[in-house]
Amino acid sequence: MKDIAPKLIPLLKEGYCTPQISQLAKKLKQPSTTIHYNIKKLEKEGAIKSYKAVFDYKKIEEGFCIYVLISLAPDEYGNPERIGADLAKHPGIESVDICTGDWELVLKVRVKDQDEYFTFLKTVLSRKGLTKIKSLTSLKQLKTEFVEI
Repeated sequence: MKDIAPKLIPLLKEGYCTPQISQLAKKLKQPSTTIHYNIKKLEKEGAIKSYKAVFDYKKIEEGFCIYVLISLAPDEYGNPERIGADLAKHPGIESVDICTGDWELVLKVRVKDQDEYFTFLKTVLSRKGLTKIKSLTSLKQLKTEFVEI
């Protein structure tokens, strides 16, 4: 059988997954039509944003996880969403949060290894508006996306 995993993984990350209505119906002891109706309602209300696969990131060569703390230049304080939204477009950045305290942004970055992270630092985070960057390397992740590993 043909190995299409490299093409499939990015699509699963983007949300090309669907809930397993028949399994939910069995678990909740409700008709599948009731489950379907309620899921569609939650989607329409915006309570459900997307469905995605939860990976063992080492197995898809994204096992190096780093939290990046970022301080913005004073002229960027007024609109951290602009820089955050721009950074969020990069596929290696899993999440972007605007924070209070000593750092304005926190990124969660997933890459293959430290060499790929070094390239990421040079190409993505070497930009105007970012004044200080601190990297925290995750040594072992015990839970992700509400799933214990």
